Order: sequence, then structure tokens, then C-alpha cells
Amino acid sequence: MAEIEDLATILERLEVLRRPGTYVFARSSEPIVDASVEAMIREDEGFTLVMTREAAESNGLSFDFEAAWLTLAVHSSLAAVGLTATVAGALAELDIPCNVIAGFYHDHLLVPVARAEEAIRGIEAVKRYGPPGT
Repeated sequence: MAEIEDLATILERLEVLRRPGTYVFARSSEPIVDASVEAMIREDEGFTLVMTREAAESNGLSFDFEAAWLTLAVHSSLAAVGLTATVAGALAELDIPCNVIAGFYHDHLLVPVARAEEAIRGIEAVKRYGPPGT
């Protein structure tokens, strides 16, 4: 799968996929390395873990922000310019919070679970009509 750097091509090929489940941002003073952790970020204050709500509860972790996990299913280059800003801008116009995790192959968005379908429609509108303000 070839990575794409051109924003117009990325938007043209963009698909949004929703993972099943509800995801949360959990906090831990120590890293947790097991299959329940989808993403882990080390910060000065400790570790932020992205996992399902059920996994956080079973590990006894405090958590916040119940989210739907959306994947931008296009292999955008890590050097591509504008995808995050375009998608975040479209969601901001809808007043939908968005937390982004960049993977090697795809960008992943965590949006409020109750607004997931609206977020998907907003991202798909960018594909059809271009970035907000164009």
C-alpha cells in the first residue's frame, strides 16, 4: 500500500471506518502492556492509555471521555500536510471534539460516542465538498 502525500488525493480516497465498542482515555502511573491497551502515551504526569471502557474498568483504572474510534482508512503519508487540520476543522464546525492518534498507516479519531454518526457524516462531507471555507 503506497502512502499518499497530496491532500486532494487523500480526501478523494478517504473512507471512515468505526471500530466497535466504546473507548476511553485512562490514567495510570505505570505502563500497562497487554492486548487491552490500544494506545499508550508517556507523559510527565504518568501514562495515558486508550482502551475500551470494559478494559479500563477491569483494570481498575480511572478514565474520562467515552468515545467512538474512527479510522481514516487511507494510507496518508506521515509527511502529508493538512489532513488533520481539515478533518478537525470540519468537526469543529459541527462543535464535535476530536482527539487524534496518528498511526503509521492511518489516522485515528476519538470522538464522543453519542456523536459518532454525525462526525462520520461531517468527515464524509469534506470528501465531497472539500475542506471548510473552500
